[in-house]
Amino acid sequence: MNEDIFEKYHDAGELAAKILRHGAQSIRIGGSYLELVESVEEEVREEGAELAFPLNLSLNEDAAHDTASPGDERIFVKGDVAKLDLGVQIDGYIADTATTIDLGSNSLLLDASEQALGSAIKAVRPGATAGELGAAIQKEIEVRGYRPISNLTGHGLDRYILHRPPTIPNVGINGGVVLEEGMVFAIEPFASTGSGHVGEKTRKEIYSQLSQKPVRTPAARTIMNTIKDRHGLPFARRWLSGKKLDIALPGLVRSQILHAYPVLSDIPGSLVSQHEHTVIVTDEACIVTTR
Repeated sequence: MNEDIFEKYHDAGELAAKILRHGAQSIRIGGSYLELVESVEEEVREEGAELAFPLNLSLNEDAAHDTASPGDERIFVKGDVAKLDLGVQIDGYIADTATTIDLGSNSLLLDASEQALGSAIKAVRPGATAGELGAAIQKEIEVRGYRPISNLTGHGLDRYILHRPPTIPNVGINGGVVLEEGMVFAIEPFASTGSGHVGEKTRKEIYSQLSQKPVRTPAARTIMNTIKDRHGLPFARRWLSGKKLDIALPGLVRSQILHAYPVLSDIPGSLVSQHEHTVIVTDEACIVTTR
């Protein structure tokens, strides 16, 4: 990794950390879900950066992939556990970070994912395995009486690539990828009061481009023109404008031109917390770009 690339990762991380703090401080009982999402995303643009993905704001048993829909009327209520997951990119180099805001009495649940993240970061060094990081995460969550979500993982990052090796599990496994100097990845523990396993909901608000193929309808062409500068990074349905979008989007998914990201959720009535940082492996440990 040359100095220019390192600086872009560093600057993206510093910016993401600042904006995530602002977003977290703005969440309050009675506040608008849509206004919060739009204000955070607009701050990224005002700072001269771009979003690596739509701001994820997932409530309670929903762990990931929710964001505001067009005209979303949801408000935050007492007891909500809100996961705020932000991705910022500068020239394609990504910082991915998340925190959880508790509007109830769930401080221990939040502590579980936060301490798990800290323990995993301490374990990062060349020669360590992804399985060791997973074991550190699992221990911190389970000792507090919760379950790590076993089918969600951390992930490698690259230029305009949001998910690539190494995969960082949230449970201990034998082996896994051996960490090397220069690797860039996000560690994101999830702690749950539920089953520790997420499934897909029918709600879909986030999409990404899989392939480039000819499209026939005006609505489909409008979508493809809108996302052409995303370099395959995810986008939100509310970023689109035009007629017949709700017909065109499923059609593009069926044609394998777009990929849809359903909301991922643990069992109804459960609560999930998440914390996440992006790290760069150094010769002895790691640098956390998103602190």
